[in-house]
Amino acid sequence: MGAHIPTSRPKPDKVLVDIVDYTLKYKVRSKEAIETARACLIDTLGCGLEALSYPACTKLLGPVVPGTVVPNGAKVPGTQFQLDPVQAAFNIGAMIRWLDFNDTWLAAEWGHPSDNLGGILATADWLSRTAIAQGKAPLTMRQVLEAMVKAHEIQGVIALENSFNRVGLDHVVLVKVASTAVCGMLMGLTRDELINAVSLAWVDGQSLRTYRHAPNTGSRKSWAAGDATSRAVRLALVARTGEMGYPSVLTAKTWGFYDVLFKGKEFTFQRPYGSYVMENVLFKISFPAEFHAQTAAECAMTLHGELKKAGRSVEDIRKITIRTHESAIRIIDKKGPLDNPADRDHCIQYMVAVPLIFGRLTAEDYEDKVAADPRIDALRDKMVCVEDKQFSKDYLDPDKRSIANGITIEFSDGKRLKEVVVEYPIGHRRRRKEGIPVLVEKFRTNLARRFPAKQQQRILDVSLDQKALEAMAVNEYVDLYVI
Repeated sequence: MGAHIPTSRPKPDKVLVDIVDYTLKYKVRSKEAIETARACLIDTLGCGLEALSYPACTKLLGPVVPGTVVPNGAKVPGTQFQLDPVQAAFNIGAMIRWLDFNDTWLAAEWGHPSDNLGGILATADWLSRTAIAQGKAPLTMRQVLEAMVKAHEIQGVIALENSFNRVGLDHVVLVKVASTAVCGMLMGLTRDELINAVSLAWVDGQSLRTYRHAPNTGSRKSWAAGDATSRAVRLALVARTGEMGYPSVLTAKTWGFYDVLFKGKEFTFQRPYGSYVMENVLFKISFPAEFHAQTAAECAMTLHGELKKAGRSVEDIRKITIRTHESAIRIIDKKGPLDNPADRDHCIQYMVAVPLIFGRLTAEDYEDKVAADPRIDALRDKMVCVEDKQFSKDYLDPDKRSIANGITIEFSDGKRLKEVVVEYPIGHRRRRKEGIPVLVEKFRTNLARRFPAKQQQRILDVSLDQKALEAMAVNEYVDLYVI
């Protein structure tokens, strides 16, 4: 005789309640978090502007139906598109992530919390333009920055101890969940409506990591987060209508997320939600490279100079040893052919070879023209990755959060260069003082790719002034980026 199936509707899962109560009740008082959010905002938008130089990205942008313009819709920075908030979120999210140059969070699960800006900015801009049309006050950029802090925190805190990649799921599930929560908050959803919305984000079938790994590595990884953050806006809008949610979406036996997709394991948490993630987020400042290789690329740049000083060339090299951490080996240690840019920017050997040869690593260096240089694959064949257990331990230490790499070069004549080790990349919290001026220069460079000098200066004047930016209406700030 079969077991009786309970039909009484359960209370919402604690994970849902904790996310929603944090989103609605937490007051962001950390000056460091808000100032870091401003740096994150300009860096993220700058990454999107650079991506507009790539036809592979721009072919995906615009309205679903060509020529559609939405009155009071959200505008897409660097373009003339004005779209509904769902499609605008996809556009902005795809731009942000395209070149793998926006911020990063490393933990049991990796990810890029600024991916949430696609949904946040589109929602806030649309709400602001709609409010003005109705004679009401628009949202301010302070509200955008606070939403960014909260989205970073939701995504990052869940990621600390819960590995989605180990069960084959992509980290963009956390973008969808975090964006749903904060975009729903911006829309004014009630507590019950927001719990429903977040449950809808978890009940979705989640993205596989297929497109991030050989032999299927491909460009979907560049728009997957745009897809996730736009889906979040859609689900928040659905919940706003009063549509029901699914309170035990995670814990339901047989049919819940844990049993279906997480091998029956419940989420564990290292810390409560606050502002920890934004304060500790990693910026990709120097190199558009998968973050586990940022310090390796920095080591390679130093070694490029050492090769010159020693009067050596890459042809003299017999072996290159990369001392690294477990996550790097699992994700970006690749042998064999690399078929496209998406494959190359997730190969630590490629990201070491290019700066050793050329003394640089830019987005263009992942394209076919540069990849055709036979010296790159010749160097890759001479590289071996070796895990350093202490590097792996320090990577997971919440007080260190290092992303260490060390590189040793050995020559055919038996001589070698002294190992170069970098523990913390320039985008790390421990190197903020050094990193922020470089981040601002990166933003200036990206503005110059798209706008004339006067428009660049107008954007810079407010973007670099914390007080002025926080007070500015969202729609007015976004209008600065219209071409």
